[in-house]
Amino acid sequence: MKSGPAAFSVAEPDPGGTVEVATRADLRRLRHWRNAFLGQRKDYRYYEIVERTIQPEFSYRYFIVKDARGDVRTIQPFFLLDQDMLAGIPWLAKAATRLVRGWWPSFMQLRTLMVGCAAGEGHLDRAHDLSHGRDIELLATALRQHAVQAKARLIVMKEFPAEYRSSLDCLLDRGFTRVPSYPMVGLNIDYCDFDDYMRRGIDRHTRSDLRRKFRDAASADPIAMSVVSDITPVIDDIYPLYLQVYDRAPLKFEKLTKEYFCEIGRRMPDKVRYFIWRQSGKPIAFSLSLVQGDAIYNEYLGLDYSVALELHLYFYAFRDVMSWAIANGYRRLFSTSLVYDPKLHLRFSLVPLDLYVRHTSPILNFVLKRLLPLLEPTRYDKTLRKFPNYAELKEQPDYPLASNTARSEILDQGATRSRKAA
Repeated sequence: MKSGPAAFSVAEPDPGGTVEVATRADLRRLRHWRNAFLGQRKDYRYYEIVERTIQPEFSYRYFIVKDARGDVRTIQPFFLLDQDMLAGIPWLAKAATRLVRGWWPSFMQLRTLMVGCAAGEGHLDRAHDLSHGRDIELLATALRQHAVQAKARLIVMKEFPAEYRSSLDCLLDRGFTRVPSYPMVGLNIDYCDFDDYMRRGIDRHTRSDLRRKFRDAASADPIAMSVVSDITPVIDDIYPLYLQVYDRAPLKFEKLTKEYFCEIGRRMPDKVRYFIWRQSGKPIAFSLSLVQGDAIYNEYLGLDYSVALELHLYFYAFRDVMSWAIANGYRRLFSTSLVYDPKLHLRFSLVPLDLYVRHTSPILNFVLKRLLPLLEPTRYDKTLRKFPNYAELKEQPDYPLASNTARSEILDQGATRSRKAA
């Protein structure tokens, strides 16, 4: 399988195999693709949706690892973009950066090959297969070669959960440096209902603060919640709420489109849940969540800021989603990165995500290894340091390579700490 001049193959005598580059059109001929990322909330359908609807300036491709017999072993998506290396540094340094870029526009912006997902954390296809480590070693060998061919100067394995560290350690032997990215957060919601969580899951001060917020919201016009898997009929009302949150975010990466929100509901109705809050018939908030097993993931939030702060919609939505999840048998609730202060008080635990980074030039990579600790984004977030498991962002967490088991252990430990504190 080839995809023009960017395609290539690499072979090793042991374990033997090749790495090829393909387009999404090429993948349609592969039976393996429809089973890719099986067991993840974001399966192969999600990557197809992202490619079609987000960041058309990105060049999306897929690494295909084959064994010596030519059978497909694993598929790893990647994309090419111009990455701002200074995106996570404090505002003062950003001001200096803007001054420099006034006469050097491309300062610290590098053409980058990113392995993973353009809208969310990365995962390894077939991560639990016992022979998967050999496939990753073969891919690791091929990464630099393809980056050079694609004229990318930087290679990044983007936001892979810490449970993959043992599988990805081979990258460290090939010049990569591992640094923490902004983590997700998770919460054990094995409670009878939200009131039970209020009693046992949080401390007295947070409990009192939440009750006050909910009383404020209750004194306004009634708010009604509905749950759907497709928001196409109301996308023109919902999308501006997403943009309000996006525009206020201190850090930005992907910008979702109307097409993304519509297509994910149509193609993945088994995993997508849209929560919509209306006041006097008008949508004032929504949340896109994905479900997998006994977990629900809050992915994106939209708020009408003309009423959001007065009605405490962030906490209102948190309560309603958690109540719905408990009532429907879910035991774990995850949320994406940033906005860490309320999540700290709500007793979430950090779910570490890692970046693996290297420069294609050995000399510049030597320099980059020493700069990355100063550039990595979590270094300057003071709230993160207050989480009990903050050390796991850099240290090896004490759990195995098994997504559901690993994350359950994180949340169980967090719930124990929370209940003791409460």
